[in-house]
Amino acid sequence: MSKVFIIHENSTWVEPLRLAFDELGTPFEEWFLDQGVLDLRSPPPEGVFYNRMSASSHTRDHRYAAEYTGATLAWLERHGRKIVNNSRALRLEISKVAQYEALATFGIETPETLAVVGKGNIVPAAEQLGFPLILKHNRGGKGLGVRLFLSRAALDEHLASPDFEEPVDGITLVQRYIQAPEPYITRLEFVGGRFLYAVRVDTSQGFELCPADACQVDATAIGSAACPAVAPSEKFQVIEGYRNPLIPTYERFLAENGIGIAGIEVIVDGTGRAFTYDVNTNTNYNPDAEARAGVFGMKSIARHLDGLLKQKWAARAA
Repeated sequence: MSKVFIIHENSTWVEPLRLAFDELGTPFEEWFLDQGVLDLRSPPPEGVFYNRMSASSHTRDHRYAAEYTGATLAWLERHGRKIVNNSRALRLEISKVAQYEALATFGIETPETLAVVGKGNIVPAAEQLGFPLILKHNRGGKGLGVRLFLSRAALDEHLASPDFEEPVDGITLVQRYIQAPEPYITRLEFVGGRFLYAVRVDTSQGFELCPADACQVDATAIGSAACPAVAPSEKFQVIEGYRNPLIPTYERFLAENGIGIAGIEVIVDGTGRAFTYDVNTNTNYNPDAEARAGVFGMKSIARHLDGLLKQKWAARAA
C-alpha cells in the first residue's frame, strides 16, 4: 500500500503533522534525512512525498541534510514520484538569492540586495548600498544571522567581533533595511498552492520569526541567535479577512517553482510599499494563534496530502 512520506530533519516540527495524520487515518512514514545510504539502483516506493527540509538544518548539526535531500529528490523525480515541494522548491529554500531572482520573474518586489562572498567585501558592498542596512545569511532559516546596522562604525565593530557569523554557503546578503511604521511583518500561509491565511508577526523583539512552539524567541536584541522552547505568546496573530492583490501572483509563483506548501513573508514601509523578503518551504504554525482564529495549518496540510494519496489510489484502481 502506498503512503505519505515526510522528508525532514527535525522531529519536533513534525509532531503536529503526525497527530493530524492519525486523526485522518492516513498511512505515513518519516524519512529523517540527516545521513544514510541512497541506493540509486532501486526504485523508490510508491506514494506521495512531502519535502520539509529546512534551510536551518545545519544549525542542528545536520550539515548535509539539505544536500542529502537534494539527491533524494533527484532520485524521486527520475522515477516520476509525486512530490510536494520538489527539488526546485528546495533550491529556493536554501538560497535567498534564488528566491529573490525567482520572485523577480513574477514582478514581485524584494528589498535591494547585494550578495557578497568574502568577509572583506562586506564593507564595500555596504558603502555601495548605504545605511541603514541588514546583514543576513543567504542560507539561514529562522532569521539566523540577521543584524541591523545604522552606521559604518557599527558594521566595522561587528565584523571585527566574535559575533560575526560566517554563512554556511559563504554568501552574506547586504540588504536595504525596510522601515515599517509599526514593528510587525505579515506572513502568508499557502497549502496546496492556495492561500490559507495570513498572520501578523510582532518583530519588536528581533528578527527570528519561526512560529513553531520550539522556536519561540525570547530576545531583546535585534539578531539574537537564541531559539529556546518557551511558552507561546501573543507574537503571532491571524489576520481576519486579510486581502492582498498579490495573492494570485504568489500562487502562480509557487506553482512555477514546484512549491505546494509555504509561508511567504512581507513587510510594508511607511509609504505603503510592500516588499517580499522570504519564502519558507518548511513552514510551521503557531498553535495559540491558530486556536484563537480556528484555523489549523498542519491539519490543512494533512488533508491536502491525504487527498493526493487517495487520488493515487483511485488512479491505480481505475
